[in-house]
Amino acid sequence: MKKDIHVVGAVIYDKDWILCAQRGQTKTLPLKWEFPGGKIEAGETPEKALQREIREEMKCGITIEDRIEETTYEYDFGIVHLTTFYCRLTGEEPTLTEHRRIKWVQKDDLQELDWAPADIPAIYKITQ
Repeated sequence: MKKDIHVVGAVIYDKDWILCAQRGQTKTLPLKWEFPGGKIEAGETPEKALQREIREEMKCGITIEDRIEETTYEYDFGIVHLTTFYCRLTGEEPTLTEHRRIKWVQKDDLQELDWAPADIPAIYKITQ
């Protein structure tokens, strides 16, 4: 039986620009684009996990707004349950630490990137 993995993703936006992050070449799902975030730890709410993950991964703070989507996607390594939220930066600019690249992309151009499959339903909601 596959492991259930509960994760959160931050759709950090500024007007029509969205912050996108590319996974490293040696990571699971190498070079795929994703919304930054990570695993929810025991006892954490999705929102607290998201704030912690962004602080750890990108060395910046966020304010969390509305939930966008809850997606379940079965990969070969497990079943990922991803909840995405609209977020805004609280001041500091993101710093590249864990990802290969980060870049701001126009909302209408999001579908041009090679996304991790679990992130795709959120992209459809964002671009509608």
